[in-house]
Amino acid sequence: MRVVLAGGGSAGHIEPALALADALREADSSIQVTCLGTQRGLESRLVPLRGYELELIPAVPLPRSVTPQLLTVPGRLAGAVHATGKILDRLAADVLVGFGGYVATPAYLSAKRHDVPIVVHEANPSPGIANRLGAHLTPYVFTGHPDTKLRNAKYLGLPIRRQIADLDRFALGDRARAQFGLRSDLPVLLVFGGSQGAKSLNRAISGAVPAIRSAGVQILHVTGPKNAADTAADGPLSPGAAGSAAVPYVTVPYVDRMDLAYAAADFALCRAGAMTCAELTAVGLPAAYVPLPIGNGEQRLNALPIVQRGGGLLVEDAELTADWIKNTLLPVLTNIDQVAGMSEAAATMGRRDADRWLAKAVIEIVAAERANRSAGKAVEAPVASQQRPAAAPRQAPQPGSLFSPHSTRQDSTRQGGQPPAGRPQAGSQPTSGGRHRQAR
Repeated sequence: MRVVLAGGGSAGHIEPALALADALREADSSIQVTCLGTQRGLESRLVPLRGYELELIPAVPLPRSVTPQLLTVPGRLAGAVHATGKILDRLAADVLVGFGGYVATPAYLSAKRHDVPIVVHEANPSPGIANRLGAHLTPYVFTGHPDTKLRNAKYLGLPIRRQIADLDRFALGDRARAQFGLRSDLPVLLVFGGSQGAKSLNRAISGAVPAIRSAGVQILHVTGPKNAADTAADGPLSPGAAGSAAVPYVTVPYVDRMDLAYAAADFALCRAGAMTCAELTAVGLPAAYVPLPIGNGEQRLNALPIVQRGGGLLVEDAELTADWIKNTLLPVLTNIDQVAGMSEAAATMGRRDADRWLAKAVIEIVAAERANRSAGKAVEAPVASQQRPAAAPRQAPQPGSLFSPHSTRQDSTRQGGQPPAGRPQAGSQPTSGGRHRQAR
């Protein structure tokens, strides 16, 4: 089985694709996985690091306004579609799985032209242009957010790294804290703004560091590689705060083991990207979400269901100040019972096995498509000298545990759909979220 993945540009498109690639390999080591990308995307670095083959096609970004550059899009898109088609033919691809981004649009168009089955996965509540197009070309559409409105969509969850999905925060907590130079007996606030950091988060936390430390809360602050100079130096503690020992404030420019950062933390202050929300709920880590104030507001929509269920707080970027942290966030951080309850609420929203469920769906789709094609050929063979009947139409696999909406999945499993052997069902909840570390 040969699978081509199209999800490039940002980590939000690449990481789910790579999580699916890992799950496909886990399900069947003979599956060949190839990723499509462009030279300008992060995939040119991330995909080879994860051990997968990367095929490059021309990037075709769409101008955000009407400019002369818009006139060049049709020609460049045609070139990218042609280049993708050559790759699909050379690889003899059985299926194309797209996650959106620059690469997905030409990939969907080329797969349709070359009669390669298409699977679409949309991470965000507001679908991008590429996946809106892809959803009109295939019946196989899955989403990572329960409220996504997309043609043929079925809620499955967002594939995340198994390193995160399998994390037991409480079992790894002491080791993770030691790794970052944190104490094991005080709560930890994790502050991060994505791979490049977030200046507004850095500014706000810098002004609140003395108050947080005086309250006996440690801080693990991931500043971003270019923002180290923006962080505050250790501020003075109130007399007698947290005993006689200092309360650590640890700054690091980047963390390549976010599982350890999550394990060390009791609460997070962060952006609200789809991957961040999926990872935090999977491990049961409550957070104060600060949506990125640009785009179509999708980050706010990512966090809203978590907050509504009691698994986090929501604060707009313009309202995030040192005073907000001191007056609103700090009282939560120091309330052990409230943090424990928020941890459990966050965990109820988490989906740890979306990668495995999507891998199972892809494998079943390929099998169904092959069966349909074989059936069509069998019908055509005896009547070759007569008028050829219409080929058997492609049919989506019969509804089952994977191909039904989440709300009906329990009923569907009684019709024969079963989860992967030895793995929890897609709707099962994480087991590591729950007790606040200090409540042990």
